[in-house]
Amino acid sequence: MHDYYVYVYIDPRNYEEFYYGKGKGARKTAHLKDSSDTNKAKRLSAIKAAGLSPIIRVIAANLTQEQALLIEKTLIWKLGKSLTNISQGHFSEKFRPHDTLHKYLPGFDFRKEIYYVNIGEGPHRNWNDCRKYGFLSAGQGPQWSNPLKSLCEGDCVVPHLKGAGYVGIGIVTNPAIRVSDFRYKGKRLDRYSLEAPHTFANSDDERLSEYILNVRWIKTVERDKAFFKKKSGLFTTQLIRASLSGQPKTLEFIERSFEVSISEIMKENEG
Repeated sequence: MHDYYVYVYIDPRNYEEFYYGKGKGARKTAHLKDSSDTNKAKRLSAIKAAGLSPIIRVIAANLTQEQALLIEKTLIWKLGKSLTNISQGHFSEKFRPHDTLHKYLPGFDFRKEIYYVNIGEGPHRNWNDCRKYGFLSAGQGPQWSNPLKSLCEGDCVVPHLKGAGYVGIGIVTNPAIRVSDFRYKGKRLDRYSLEAPHTFANSDDERLSEYILNVRWIKTVERDKAFFKKKSGLFTTQLIRASLSGQPKTLEFIERSFEVSISEIMKENEG
């Protein structure tokens, strides 16, 4: 239903726009009773203390909820530094991080993206094998293999080893395929001395097989030299794969640690 709208709160003392919101019905006036400790509530209290009332205006109307969410998020992104909004939730991952217009970012300035990949070491996979034979892997169920299978040729990957940190950076050269179909220098992986004892477990089952993503490594390190810094806000997740496009702090850490320029890597890859 097209009964949503987007509204703005304006400070009558200086005509600054300080809050954007979306809603329907009487939502736009609900903030006037806000007594929380937020910046928005403090601004409203200051306006009231001056004997004034905020100017409230609807700036887009007759919207669906999804349309209202996107318009609200766009306005918050554009003027985020001067607003009392807390920008998160719906659509936030679609927007470029603030203060990064001077940088080339994967996913925004390049067609390909840069992804965090959780190695998930165990009996089916080992970082030493991945590093030596040029691959990343996931499997033993579609919930683990499908995220890896969604990566495309040209994507940049940064593998992470739980309890250690980031151990490499590379470029995907071929999409993920079943381990029994993968070849390294013309030979199946079971022709090599793998450290993971059960890489080929369930390889005859399309759903449960391990899947191998071919990677051209740019820089790698051994597990005991992995890069990480605790309690520093660096990105980690238990997901198999996650985009790093909205993680400028982590990308800067990766560049410093591996002594690479991600923008240069992506530019070369675009060509």
